[in-house]
Amino acid sequence: MTTRINLNGTVQKDAFISALDHGFLFGDSVYEVVNTVNGKLCFVQEHLTRLRKSALAISLEIPSTDEELVREINKTIEAAGNAESYVRLVVTRGVGEIDIDPETCTHPNVLIYVKPAMVYPEENYIRGINVALVSVKRNPKEALNPGIKTGNYLNNVLAKVEARRAGAADALMLNSSGFLTECTTSNFFFVRNERLMTPSLDCGILSGITREVVMRLARENGVLVEEGEWPPEILQSAEEAFITGTVKKVMPVTSLDGRPIGNGKPGPVTKNMIRLYQQTLDSL
Repeated sequence: MTTRINLNGTVQKDAFISALDHGFLFGDSVYEVVNTVNGKLCFVQEHLTRLRKSALAISLEIPSTDEELVREINKTIEAAGNAESYVRLVVTRGVGEIDIDPETCTHPNVLIYVKPAMVYPEENYIRGINVALVSVKRNPKEALNPGIKTGNYLNNVLAKVEARRAGAADALMLNSSGFLTECTTSNFFFVRNERLMTPSLDCGILSGITREVVMRLARENGVLVEEGEWPPEILQSAEEAFITGTVKKVMPVTSLDGRPIGNGKPGPVTKNMIRLYQQTLDSL
């Protein structure tokens, strides 16, 4: 199992970014994470579309076409030679002055990082995880929009630190209005009154690729899906909960702040979504 890095088209074991790159200095970058299943890239076009939306939102020009990016990703995967791969595609603002003005940067850097696919412990899917409702609020959309997937993750890091100190696997954040949003690197779902419920994009969350697939699969299989704004108290009557993400896939959440959600075990809707999502990946 090996790691390979592709920096601006050159694949190598190690790569070095200038200390003056604004992606390093200020988190002035956009990125996506793509997994492979059976050696094939999963939802790569959806990820590239979101990458371009993020870049447009911060006025960053990506110096490659989608076709070129896919070609470079596949070249890097082949060089790494892993059975399944985790791919992180990063576009930074590039080298500039030690000043936040992006106009001092002359050329974006494109970095593709490939390593063996990340696999969470099976126990997480059998028993579920504990999530903590943290005091750290999600960034307001009007400040640093969570819908833009940038390299600036300090908000998420602070939430994760608080969750870890509370003995939880992840953090569930509220927005400034007190409504549920998402976890640090995943979207949040819960089941209540035979409905699959998830915070809406208006709450200030990332439009997750896995989130969209799960909602589509649920609707196709007769599950009522509701997006909305909810206070955390609603989780006291939730029957199930889970989180979704490219790496986590569909992962059960069976307790909040150490208190059971429902009966404290992964429920039937959660198990069904795990099955349906895996079937979708296997069919790609």
